[in-house]
Amino acid sequence: MQTDFTIATNGPGLYEFTRDVLKWTAGSGDGLLTLFIRHTSASLLVMENADPEVRTDITAFFHRLVPPTTDPSMAYLTHTYEGPDDMPAHLKAAMMPVSLSIPVRDGRPVLGTWQGIYVVEHRTRPHQRQVAAHLAG
Repeated sequence: MQTDFTIATNGPGLYEFTRDVLKWTAGSGDGLLTLFIRHTSASLLVMENADPEVRTDITAFFHRLVPPTTDPSMAYLTHTYEGPDDMPAHLKAAMMPVSLSIPVRDGRPVLGTWQGIYVVEHRTRPHQRQVAAHLAG
């Protein structure tokens, strides 16, 4: 089985789409789910979905780790013509996963109690992010 998920983002942050995945895998039996984000300035992540402060802190950490090119510490970057968030977004995407493999048992992704599946948006403007999904089993 294959499909694509479209996740609307509105600036940096974690955007959960676990429910979409659960609906799609329902009734599928056992297998392995592969998710792949089709962008170079966003990532995928399995992360806690109980406390929203976790998402806030992850976004703040990566902003501090890789600030926009307007920050003097980033003056060495040369890819700046698409805006001050573009190259930092590519750097963040290079440090985080762009694909995930999740076991599926009885039609449900085998996630922990507090785990959710997220697109991590690294750009400041809204986007429609495409995630390709493949379920084999």
